[in-house]
Order: sequence, then C-alpha cells, then structure tokens
Amino acid sequence: MQINRWLKIGMVVLVIAGLTGCGPETGEIRIDIDELLSKPRTYVGSDQCEFCHLEHYNSWKTTLHSRTLQDVTKNLDALVAAIDPAIIRSDLKRIEKSLRVPVEKIYIPELSEVKYTLGMQWEQGFLVEKNGTLYVAPIKYSAKEEHWIAYREEDWDRRPWIKKCAGCHVTGVNLEKQTFLEARVGCEACHGPASLHVALPETAVFEKHRTIVNPSYLSAGFRTQICGACHSRGKSTKVKDIDWPVGYIPGRALGIYYKATSYAAGDSQFVYPNEFAKGRYMQFNDWKQSIHAREGVTCTSCHYVHRLGTPPTQFQTKGAGSQQCLQCHKVINSNMAHSIHSFANCIGCHMPRIIKNGTGTMVTRSHTFKALLPKETLADPAVPNSCQTCHKHQNTDLAVLQKLFDSLSQKSLLRVHQTRPRW
Repeated sequence: MQINRWLKIGMVVLVIAGLTGCGPETGEIRIDIDELLSKPRTYVGSDQCEFCHLEHYNSWKTTLHSRTLQDVTKNLDALVAAIDPAIIRSDLKRIEKSLRVPVEKIYIPELSEVKYTLGMQWEQGFLVEKNGTLYVAPIKYSAKEEHWIAYREEDWDRRPWIKKCAGCHVTGVNLEKQTFLEARVGCEACHGPASLHVALPETAVFEKHRTIVNPSYLSAGFRTQICGACHSRGKSTKVKDIDWPVGYIPGRALGIYYKATSYAAGDSQFVYPNEFAKGRYMQFNDWKQSIHAREGVTCTSCHYVHRLGTPPTQFQTKGAGSQQCLQCHKVINSNMAHSIHSFANCIGCHMPRIIKNGTGTMVTRSHTFKALLPKETLADPAVPNSCQTCHKHQNTDLAVLQKLFDSLSQKSLLRVHQTRPRW
C-alpha cells in the first residue's frame, strides 16, 4: 500500500528548481521560500530522514513507534506467536463465557491471509484483507500473558481498519484511496510532511527549518497535542465515523480535528463515571484532567520520543518507576497519608493500574496522577480505587481501608512521630 515516494520527491525537486536561481555576483543559490511554502507538502517516509539525522533515526528505531505495523508478507519474524488454530481455540475455550460468538465459529485466519501485524510487546493483532479492505482479525495474542484472546469477534468485519485505527498506526494515510505511505509511526507523524524539507539543499539551513515542524520549538500545549492525537480516544470532527483526527498535522490545534470521548457523552465502555480512562491509549484524555496539565507538566516532561543511547525503560520515561516522579517531587517527610506502607511508591497510589486490556485485566496506569481512595468506590462501585489494585489489599473491606487511610491522613502534628500502624 505504499505510494511511489521517489516520484513525489522528484516532482518537488522540479518545483524547487523553478524557484531557485543564482545571485548576480556571488553565484549563491537564492530560494523564494515563501513561494516554496505555498506548495503542497507530501509524506516521503522516515528512511529519507536517515541521511541527515542518523543518530535520531537509529534511536527512533528502538521504540515501539517504529514497529506499530509490520509487513508479514516480507518478514515472518514479525510474528510473536505461531498461528495454530488448535491452540487458539483451546485458549478461547477458557474464556468462552465472555465471548459473543461460539468458539468454533470465530474466524481464525491462515498465515497466508495475514498481511500485517499490529503491535508486538504487549499484544499482537493481525490485519487481513477482505474484498480489498483491511480488517483487524478477531483474535489477538497477549504477549505478556502468553495466550490467545478474542477481539471484537462479533463485528470485526464491519470495522474497516483504515477508518478505526490507521491514523495512529501508520503515517501518510489517504482515506479516499485507502492507502498509506509508511507502515509505522514515522518521523513525519510528529514532524509533519517532509517533502519540501528533504528536497531543499543542505546549505539552505534556515529555509529547511521553515519546511518542517520541530516539536521542541512549539509551545508546551501544542507540543503535547501531537501526542494527544494518538494517545487518546475520540472521533474525527472532519469525517464521519472515523476514530482518529483526519487532517491533523503537528503544530495545528488538535481540537479542530478531534473531539475526545467522555462518560458524560455516553461512553461507558472506555471511561469510568469519574471520567478517568478505562480503555487503553487514553493517556491524553487523563492528562488533561490532571494537576500536571494545569501546572504545565507535559508528556515530554516525563517521556522521550527518541534519545541517544540505551533507553532506560520500556515506557520511554526518563526515570524508572517512581524515580521519574522523584526527579521533581522531593521527599520532605513520611507522615500522615505518606506514612502508609507504600510510601515512596508514587505510582502505586497516584498512577494505579485501572485501565483494562482485551481480557479485562487492569494493566495500564492512570495518567490523572490522582490517588483514588476507597470512599470513591464506596460511593460508586463502578469507580476503582488505588488501594485494591495492590495485591495486599485487593480483597480488603473498603470501609476498613478508608478508615485506616483517614486515621493516618488526619493525624495532628503532635502525633506524627507515633509508631505507624501495621497495615
């Protein structure tokens, strides 16, 4: 499904040739940059960036962005598990009570039918073609749990992948033609179409800067919206029934192209009643509700997109676990609410694992950075709490947990040095 990038680059070069000329005395190349910028920009693919930005390109190759989609027809090693119908149906049999289609009727593709894989580290899905349209097959492999699960087994072939997912899994989508340029989240997903940038000569340093988006030069709010274009759930405002921001380019205002989902708007599948994310890929939805958002702490304050050297964590954070939090939040004391057994485990309370995967297992951390107390679950059983996501308290009575928390958080300053309760 790739477009002929060389033809497009060649056309851009011809356009630029018509816009350039030599100075009357110096022989320097002059470029009418304003005229050039008026020309349409197209996607050229990340491999074009490698020539001048090798180190950043190699760093990006170590991230999951570079492997969001992989062509199985060219690389069988993209598969993280063998597609064995007997094993798959055996695994599905274990969860058949939760399935909407009988196990024996769930479609399992042959290896020859699989065109692309989706994901590889936590789960892997499979794209198959039906009547010229790509769909996500109704089975997935949970790489973390090492077993097969079902995925939208009742309506998978009524949900074209290019409408529901493509904008955040590949780069350079053309909805009308149902094509895309690059089978991964490439450089241009964050930097914008680069046809004019790569066509300019290296000596045109200042002009080249004007033909590409450098997120580090954007204001914090617009820089974060680049992440939010994919790390969120919602609907396109430009094209009906599309689940990604059609027409959005880095540097633009995301809200013009995308409307986020919410519980208030009727989404109980992906959002809890308190508007915290229940579904995956919703870090931006959560972050917008957080103190971090109000105080200007953005995605790139904690995460990097590409960096030189070996990445310290699989989540692309600058520190591991709570050490990331402690880079900004200094430990002053361990009294009151911070005297509980998980003190210094910031993410355990403030980023609880309340976001579910395909099997209903809570696997991903909340990004509201708010500790959820037992009283919130007591008020509404549909809302989870931080305490019961911990194995130690998952079966503890909620009223007891809240009472223990209150006994710590409401201590007077005269009692902060008393022996901590063993809970």
